[in-house]
Amino acid sequence: MAEASGAASSVASGKVTAVRDGMVVFNPAGTRYELQLAGQYAGPLNVPVRCSIRAQARKVYTVPSGGNFITPIFGPPRIVQGRVVSAEPGKLLIQAGCPVHVELPSADAGIDLDDGPIYAGRMVNVVCLPGVRGEFGG
Repeated sequence: MAEASGAASSVASGKVTAVRDGMVVFNPAGTRYELQLAGQYAGPLNVPVRCSIRAQARKVYTVPSGGNFITPIFGPPRIVQGRVVSAEPGKLLIQAGCPVHVELPSADAGIDLDDGPIYAGRMVNVVCLPGVRGEFGG
């Protein structure tokens, strides 16, 4: 169920519904999420935009099963769970309701491989550090 690689699968489509105090409220297409992302946005509200969502992981777990999700639904993302679309040294692209780029923790203790190694198609659960950010483009 891994998404095909390419630029389109690494960027979320959706709309910005509000901008306040250095936070941008982003609603990914096809979801009810209202993700509060750190970042800047100067465009119009409630029109289609593309957003690269970037998170720094505090802890990453491989998990045997479960769904793709971001919690909380309203507010700054804290947990991201989904299938790995691509894995490179130090970073992952996860499909978790929408694509999320994740920087892995540098310490070995930050990655828990109890359910096996990380690879494309593997389900992972990521506990994010505060400050998940959005980078917006047309």
